Order: sequence, then structure tokens, then C-alpha cells
Amino acid sequence: MKVVPLRLQPGDDLRRALEAWMSQQPEQAGFVISAVGSLSEAQLRLAGASEATAIRGELEILSLAGTLSPDGTHLHIAVADSLGAVIGGHLCAGSLVRSTAELVIGLLPEWQFQRELDAATGYAELVINPAAQG
Repeated sequence: MKVVPLRLQPGDDLRRALEAWMSQQPEQAGFVISAVGSLSEAQLRLAGASEATAIRGELEILSLAGTLSPDGTHLHIAVADSLGAVIGGHLCAGSLVRSTAELVIGLLPEWQFQRELDAATGYAELVINPAAQG
């Protein structure tokens, strides 16, 4: 396993920045080990919802977990507002870094992650294969 630290800047789109970064890596499988920071806006798809909900304000990132592949990500996040109320869900594009996002990413050179439409769920789900040798 290869471990890479990243820091995102104010205004960066958390999901899109991770997708762009992963698309530039030679490894085809990754995951979030650790994440702290803040957002000014979180776009979350809540459980059972079909559309994202915008949460705005000074939000602290409490946790971020998920898988990264060159053709997509699956990320869940929990954030707390200025009163300490916590909300979480599927991280969507448009979630903007407020002051910083400090991430530690694990890359798995022996594996390949892909996303393929799963007829049973209706979503692009994770497909795991050994990486091509060569």
C-alpha cells in the first residue's frame, strides 16, 4: 500500500478534487484513510433520497470515508454545524472547502477498482479485480 497526504485549498470542490487527483494516479484503487477540515457548503445525498441537499454555513468535517477509482468515487461524509448538530450522507459535487481539507489517501497498486451499473441497485457500484501485471 502507498499512502499519500493531500491538502485542499479554500474554494476547492472536495469530491471533484479527489476525482481529478485519482484520475492522475498510476494506481487504479484507492480509499480515504483520514480527513479533517471545513466546508462552507456540503452537497449531501441523504439516505433514500434521489437528489442532493445543500447544507450551508461553517461546517467541520468529522469524517470522510470511501473508495476512489479512476472512473468514479463513492464517498460518505459527516459534518457538524456551528451548533454541533451532525448530518451525514453521500458526498456530492459542489461541496466546497472553507479553510482547508487535510486528507490521507491509501493507494492499492495490487488492485483495480471500477464502477459499473448494477441493475439491482440502479447505481454504478464497485467492481474489484486484481491489477494487471506488467
